[in-house]
Amino acid sequence: MTIASGNVVTLHYQVSSDDGTVLDSSKDKNPLTVLLGQRFLIEGLEEALMGKNEGDKFNVHIEPEKGYGKRSEQLVQKVPLNMFEGVDVEVGMSFRATTEQGEQSVMIVEKGDDYAVVDGNHPLADVPLNFDVEVVKIREATEEEKAHGHAHGEDGCGHSH
Repeated sequence: MTIASGNVVTLHYQVSSDDGTVLDSSKDKNPLTVLLGQRFLIEGLEEALMGKNEGDKFNVHIEPEKGYGKRSEQLVQKVPLNMFEGVDVEVGMSFRATTEQGEQSVMIVEKGDDYAVVDGNHPLADVPLNFDVEVVKIREATEEEKAHGHAHGEDGCGHSH
């Protein structure tokens, strides 16, 4: 079977920056299983998987535009500490914030006496990525998986609905 959007794909991967720093890997862990076409993977990796077959191994270089995007200073904001109601805010903490664009993850990057600076950019924004991928398994998605928008079962999210 050749990979197409809507397939459930199981893969092993290692991703590194251009300087060779390993950022994430499934090596020595369970492989990753995803339903393609649901935006679980970055655009560049999903595109690179299309047309591949079980057992294929490949490397792909992905620029930020097809990865985690370009950094935007508009996503960095100074906010009053009282917005964090009873939480002892520290630099490095992550929160979910409600924005005009919907729910978004933000990280505290600076803290003052009465304010915090939050950054809504992905930590890998502006970072070109290098993936080393092995396609372990490809299968058709079930109707239930298509309806729920993710893979189920032992090689998916680990539960049935």
